[in-house]
Amino acid sequence: MKISEILKDTNYKLTQFKSEYIEEIETLIFEKELKGHQAYYINCLVRKKDIKLTPEEIVRQLFLLSLHKDYDYPYNRMQIEFSVHFGREVKRADIVIMDKVQPTVPYIVIEVKKPKLKDGKEQLKSYCNSTGATMAIWSNGEQTVYYHRKDPNYFEPIPDIPSSHQSLKDVLKEEFNIQDLIKKDILKTQRRSLKNIVLDMEDEVLANAGVDVFEEVFKLIFIKLFDELQNTRGFTKNLEFRNYGESDRELKEKIVNLFSQAKEQWGGIFKDDETIDLTPSHLSVCVSSLQDVKLFNSNLDVIDDAFEYLVNKNAKGEKGQYFTPRYAIDMCVRMLNPQEHEYMIDTAAGSCGFPIHAVFDVWRKIYKELGIPLSHLLTAEEKHPRALKYVKEKVFGIDFDKKTVRVARMLNIIAGDGHTNVLNMNSLDFERWDENTKDEEWQDTYFEGWKRLKKLRAIKNENKEFNFDIVMANPPFAGDIKESRILHRYELGKKSNGKYQTKVGRDILFIERNLDMLKSGGRMAVVLPQGRFNNSSDKHIRDYIAERCRILAVVGLHGNVFKPHTGTKTSVLIVQKWDDEICPKKDDYNIFFATMQSPSKDNSGEKLYVKQKYVSIFENHKLIKYTKEDFINKYGSIDEATKYKIKDSGEIINGIEFKRSALTKDDVINWVNPTEEINLVLDSHDHLIVDHDLFNHDEFTQDGIAEAFNEFAKKENLSFSGK
Repeated sequence: MKISEILKDTNYKLTQFKSEYIEEIETLIFEKELKGHQAYYINCLVRKKDIKLTPEEIVRQLFLLSLHKDYDYPYNRMQIEFSVHFGREVKRADIVIMDKVQPTVPYIVIEVKKPKLKDGKEQLKSYCNSTGATMAIWSNGEQTVYYHRKDPNYFEPIPDIPSSHQSLKDVLKEEFNIQDLIKKDILKTQRRSLKNIVLDMEDEVLANAGVDVFEEVFKLIFIKLFDELQNTRGFTKNLEFRNYGESDRELKEKIVNLFSQAKEQWGGIFKDDETIDLTPSHLSVCVSSLQDVKLFNSNLDVIDDAFEYLVNKNAKGEKGQYFTPRYAIDMCVRMLNPQEHEYMIDTAAGSCGFPIHAVFDVWRKIYKELGIPLSHLLTAEEKHPRALKYVKEKVFGIDFDKKTVRVARMLNIIAGDGHTNVLNMNSLDFERWDENTKDEEWQDTYFEGWKRLKKLRAIKNENKEFNFDIVMANPPFAGDIKESRILHRYELGKKSNGKYQTKVGRDILFIERNLDMLKSGGRMAVVLPQGRFNNSSDKHIRDYIAERCRILAVVGLHGNVFKPHTGTKTSVLIVQKWDDEICPKKDDYNIFFATMQSPSKDNSGEKLYVKQKYVSIFENHKLIKYTKEDFINKYGSIDEATKYKIKDSGEIINGIEFKRSALTKDDVINWVNPTEEINLVLDSHDHLIVDHDLFNHDEFTQDGIAEAFNEFAKKENLSFSGK
């Protein structure tokens, strides 16, 4: 009997266990009659008696084997269904490792019956507090998390448990550098997100710590990014943002020192006198929660979800401004095809997704031209001078929200090795920009970026029109502009009869503002509410756009894209300003229309990820997992593959011994059979891939809307098409 068949349709997986352990447990499975039916049993490794197999029992037996073989714990130090007393109530802990010196005292408690981490963690807390155990483990076979109980209220994540010959101090004192972090990264190994880790930190300490959660998490991410960069570039031997067994007080002193170094190197984000407000014990829990997360990667998108959650906690959504999902941003970047010589701006930058992803796209082009291979640590490694010159001189962002500007500046400073052109200003109220520049504190932070932005004015000393090649933006939808002083600066502030309105939707004014930022022949991608394309009352807006631009494309996004913040249906408008040379005006031309079919998120706003189906087959007594494509690649075409009828009894074909249920031709074509497993797919940077149809994700998914538009652009001979 194969374990995968017993676990089918459950929340339990086996990815955390070695294949040889799975095979060994499978050899111990036998059938036994139970109430007139055959059932599967195993002779328990600890209790030495026959136990009926359930999904939980399989994970437990595998864990017992792992504890014995990987950590050298003897079976006689383990107890199963250990009694834990809560007054008169008695509960049973799944596995308990007893103390070596005091064999009646629990040392480590393991929970495998709760398939969800949150449920298992609560159970573990109660067991540890009742028994006095100092460590705890939760596993469902796919994820395994280790904790140290520092006191009844705080359970710190730890990288592993000690072996039978070690102490916890030995585990915590191991040296640890960026290469170790790449292997350990729990975003990859445990399929977790930074947002979920922040939520755990809130549950543990932050919600009751009496601090601004956004500010403290922002500081910690800032410090950790600095630490990872220092270690990646060889300035330090080991990562410092880590608990190596120090006392809480010693750890806080170390982290505060790192914060001081980071503020000095990356100025303009935190004030010089800002410090960490968390207590030493609270900080210790947070450091332990974040230390095994690798933040630096090819595009820094690990950080997005966490900051989207934190910023929206601070009522950002009330302003109608939401973080744009990075897959929607990447589609726009691929369609507009920015080049190294071109200037780009986002007028409602938020966390600067559009500018940063434009930077990464151009960097890839520069590195490809230079023949330099791209590393998954591209953002942490020192950049080529051409890459730095581009980000320093050509890319800009403006936003009126100070919190998101600080996030954006941090990401830009890191990506740009200390350079940023992200400014805290109100894009729509451009007449008051010069008032900002007179503020001394504003100048200290933004002066260099402002100086570079002024050079792109179309008319000297005026802030209305600029000479950008590209504008990409997702302007806020909610709320109207009512100030007549602002409305009177915009053509779209008028009614169709030419009289100024008393209020106008913010996104409408942003259309005109963005077009004013573009030079002749410049191109724009802007996210707008679907109504702007359909409502009869908005016809004058569509006429205004058509008069100034060639409409290149309209891409309808799925209604779930901006959930959970809003269910407003949106579309991306792609245009190019008329220009006598590169985009001559004409009345009749083709427009690219597309609608996103894959929702990318469920109705509650949780991202949906690409899943890969596998078939598990024993070849020469070794468990091999094949994708459909890999199987066919090895055995030939589908017709050839179906010749390999894999029998339960075992069969040798071409020298390979198989043992599995027979595969039929339909099984291979549809790749659905009783032995299949479904796992989340990771890309080449070990990131989960959102299930969308906007573009081809580095060959892991099919071509999408962006590729179809690029073919359209070539056929239409558009000036920026990748010919």
